[in-house]
Amino acid sequence: MKVAFFTLGCKVNQYDTQLCMELLSNEGFEVVQPKESADVYVVNSCTVTAESDRKTRQTVRSFKRKHPQSVVILTGCLPQVYPEIAKDLPEADIVIGNSNYPDLPRLLNEHSLTRQHLSNIIPHELCHDTILCDCGISAFQERTRAAVKIQEGCDNYCSYCIIPTARGPVRSKDLEKVKAEINALETAGFKEIVFVGINLTTFGRKSSYSLTDAVELASSFDGISRIRLGSLEPDRMTEGLIEQLSKYPKLCPHFHLSLQSGCDKTLKRMNRKYTTVMYESLCQTLRSTFPDCSLTTDVIVGFPGEAREEFDESLAFVNRISFAKVHVFPYSPRPGTKAAEMPDQISKKEKEERSRKMLAAAQSMRDNFLKKQVGKTVIILAEEATATKATVGFTPNYTPVIIKGKELEKGKLYKVLLTGVEGDCCEGKTLQTDAEQQN
Repeated sequence: MKVAFFTLGCKVNQYDTQLCMELLSNEGFEVVQPKESADVYVVNSCTVTAESDRKTRQTVRSFKRKHPQSVVILTGCLPQVYPEIAKDLPEADIVIGNSNYPDLPRLLNEHSLTRQHLSNIIPHELCHDTILCDCGISAFQERTRAAVKIQEGCDNYCSYCIIPTARGPVRSKDLEKVKAEINALETAGFKEIVFVGINLTTFGRKSSYSLTDAVELASSFDGISRIRLGSLEPDRMTEGLIEQLSKYPKLCPHFHLSLQSGCDKTLKRMNRKYTTVMYESLCQTLRSTFPDCSLTTDVIVGFPGEAREEFDESLAFVNRISFAKVHVFPYSPRPGTKAAEMPDQISKKEKEERSRKMLAAAQSMRDNFLKKQVGKTVIILAEEATATKATVGFTPNYTPVIIKGKELEKGKLYKVLLTGVEGDCCEGKTLQTDAEQQN
């Protein structure tokens, strides 16, 4: 039987999709692309915004409309948070949460026998263990870098965020399991891994290990050339942690620090655990410790009660930090969060206007960052060839680079001179391959 996957949302969701792929592959399923005809379609959902909910519903209905005889499965954060979706979306034959993926083969078998709609969602309240228990992965969706989920859950309860409900309490993967997973990925030929989690800096909390132990472990693998960190919460990024991380040359100098607002009043209403002074000091420490690092972030505009002066303050702060890239999100009310019930909700028109201003500033910062990369000699990991026989790869600080007129071997490292900027990429000229660097 053939199964296709469609994933919405973050890198943690991408990891979970890979986990489901391997679970079903082990049961004899052939994984195909979503555009192909399949017996089963799995939609791994995101529920961070109302727009992600809309896309999930649209995707489920589209698969069922195009393939009425196929089994459509809805999983991920949306059904975990809003289990009533199982009744509201009859096109989904099986609905499963994101805490019991190993049940997927059993549920498929049960559905094949009964042809009845099945819903199996385990509340996170039943999860009291601090250990993250999953099966681990050995590949990553035909990509050149592999995500390794080492942490799950969050208990910050930011007033706008539904993720604690979606992902449950903080849990960490045992280091021995992390080691086995990295070993499998190294054997599969991956040279770069990305540690991901919902609140990555809490990895190892209530245990004897920490995030630096995970980085040290990955650094011990000869076949792993690069280690990246996923999104980081600023409140737990201490000077001591930064100093420890700087000891590992394989760690890529790219740090995605979720800001959300550059105004202290707004941050307080968001229930964020830091101030702009703390955040700016963190950025300065990272830049002094990792001189060639890039800093990227997320910003919400139009949060309830965000006066025009507060938005202006946030915009000025973002400009002052001068990020390499900024993801801008207009505030989206999530039922079940405190912010959804707050007074002084901002109109859609005003949120759109503020988004345009923040995006314009973000584009200017992005352009300046890329221009500053020109002239540097860097190492890129070749990722994909374009239709015009060019190759796209990324530098350690996550600058995208396009090599025109060459189809470089995917998954190989190349020394490159950055010669210019084209759109959202730097242009480059190859100087060496990884084989030449090793000789």
